[in-house]
Amino acid sequence: MNRVVITGMGAVTPIGNDVASFWQGLCAGRRGVGPITKFDASEYKVKVAAEVKDFDPSQYMEKAELRKYDPFCQYALAAASQAMEQSGLEGACPPEEAGVYFGSGIGGIDTFCQQYQVMMEKGPRRVSPFFIPALIINMAGGLIAIKYNLQGTAVSSVTACATGNNAIGEAYRAIKHGYLTAALAGGAEAAIVPLGLAGFSNMKALSTEEDPQKACVPFDARRSGFVMGEGAGALVLEEYEHAKARGARIFAEVCGYGATCDAHHITAPDPEGKGGARALKLAYEEAGGCGDPHKLYINAHGTSTPLNDACETLAIKNGLGEEAARACMVSSTKSMTGHMLGAAGAVEAIACAMALHQGMVPPTIGYQEPDPACDLDYVPNTARKAEIELALSASLGFGGHNAYLAFRNVS
Repeated sequence: MNRVVITGMGAVTPIGNDVASFWQGLCAGRRGVGPITKFDASEYKVKVAAEVKDFDPSQYMEKAELRKYDPFCQYALAAASQAMEQSGLEGACPPEEAGVYFGSGIGGIDTFCQQYQVMMEKGPRRVSPFFIPALIINMAGGLIAIKYNLQGTAVSSVTACATGNNAIGEAYRAIKHGYLTAALAGGAEAAIVPLGLAGFSNMKALSTEEDPQKACVPFDARRSGFVMGEGAGALVLEEYEHAKARGARIFAEVCGYGATCDAHHITAPDPEGKGGARALKLAYEEAGGCGDPHKLYINAHGTSTPLNDACETLAIKNGLGEEAARACMVSSTKSMTGHMLGAAGAVEAIACAMALHQGMVPPTIGYQEPDPACDLDYVPNTARKAEIELALSASLGFGGHNAYLAFRNVS
């Protein structure tokens, strides 16, 4: 079996539009949640979101392209461009040996809403010919493949909030088993639009807290729902010997992947956390475990919803065992980025790689009131310097999708 390493990363997030600023924001406990500015939310119960700020797509694509691409594709191309530039992979691998595994939970909902309005107001002949290509979820991966001539497998995962982890996990398996030499993997989302907010709000998934300081508080007793985020994360995964031979910089090794389904409910997690525990255990065991659980870091799904955080805590205990669960470090970076939906797993994988690389665990900010159902070490409020042997990243999605990734430093 091949070893798989990360040689490039890119990020567009509510706390920074590249990996350096994103990581700096995590370590500083920067809050990306604020009042909604993309549209008038005065009639909505939900008043806050974690919006991408000061994003300039012209840095990554021609002006003529912008009207053809939904924002989720723009975010995807930006993150992919950063990752490819950092990796130096372009031209260093035969095109047919490099693939794309890039998804989205919702895709081009902004384009959908705009073009529906055009049709209603001006008629069907005025609908843009770029409507369908801008809307469909696979187009983010397709555009990345076209830009970098990646002719290998190109697959777009669509597993709601588990999308990013599934994309990275499937890319990892393709390289591990020899189907590809390298892959660009990740996810993107741009669903902070009136219809998207209304849909999530009316299913009572979102926090209605108007104070950004209190709206997203994972594992805290005051948690009341998640905060919508947006952006993209991209990682270049590469076969270790190939990366080593070309002198590529290696950030971390991907060493485990577990994917399961609760088969329980369309939105609620299994109350016993069985599927999440099994996904954790699969990734943990494939990685070979961790000699000292005090050196294990888990980037939790940690959405700040009453059900998720309690069930996820239980899943960690069941997956690792009570003693190891209490010894390890757990944090939710969604406390800073909000929930980036299909992009969440990708940026959280980057957080894990950087945590290993820098020996620093990002915090769970806003944590004040403990909940008896959430009783692990959530690295509250302040980043922690730590020796990390293994990092796990959890993503759990509507439909019961569970995906865990495992990372370690290359030795």
